Amino acid sequence: MTDISAWIGRSEEVHDQLSRNLLMRIAATFGETTPAYGEALPPLWQWCFFQEPIAESGLGEDGHPARGGFLPPADNRNRMWAGGRVEFLRPLEAGGEARRVSTIKHIEEKHGRTGALLFVTVQHDYLQDGRLAIREEQDIVYREPSPPKTSSGEPMVAGGWREAVTPTPTLLFRYSAVTFNGHRIHYDWPYVTEAEGYAGLVVHGPLIATLNLRAFCRANPDARLRRFAYRGLRPLIAPQPFEVGGRIVASGKAELWAGDHNGLAQKAEVEFD
Repeated sequence: MTDISAWIGRSEEVHDQLSRNLLMRIAATFGETTPAYGEALPPLWQWCFFQEPIAESGLGEDGHPARGGFLPPADNRNRMWAGGRVEFLRPLEAGGEARRVSTIKHIEEKHGRTGALLFVTVQHDYLQDGRLAIREEQDIVYREPSPPKTSSGEPMVAGGWREAVTPTPTLLFRYSAVTFNGHRIHYDWPYVTEAEGYAGLVVHGPLIATLNLRAFCRANPDARLRRFAYRGLRPLIAPQPFEVGGRIVASGKAELWAGDHNGLAQKAEVEFD
């Protein structure tokens, strides 16, 4: 049996250029203007960079990188991006070179209603010109195959701002492309419905978080982001429309959410100046 605790402390470093070509494709995916050279990347666009170009032979059946590389192996459990926390220290600038240093900080085994769960926390430090720009903790969960959750039991929240989103298959495919994400639940209908039991294509958790934070920035254009924390509650299924929204709850603090007629799917908090 593999000692998964041996993965704690593992680290890897990836260098990338925040190139105009990829920025143009990200901007087209979100319907935004491409940042000019030297301008700040919009929040969470760093997730589209620093992706290792893993060969087809290095992927598992689900389209994720095969188990047991940088991340620990987890038998045949499904891997999901469960949430995370992001601290914004300074902007990453378009066109420049940058690097991401990733370290496995924590691994924990739990048992829930759906069986054995493995939680992995990875810290990502994004640096440019030798200075730390963004520090992030990403929570990954491995769970045994089980019927997907269709409702969080938490109703949508009223008040504040809100934006409607229609997650078309094209949007999901293009976001998978700009993040070099091969996970088949986002674009392969037979696989996601037959092998994993979802009702349709699954909207990426980080895509929801990006749209959520963008809605906050649109509603609060003078806010300077400090911290962003988000947590997935259940999947959203394309092309079912959903909403992202939020409200100010205190000076420098806001609550954000995303969901549809089945209730909340993601909750988030923002700290800002």
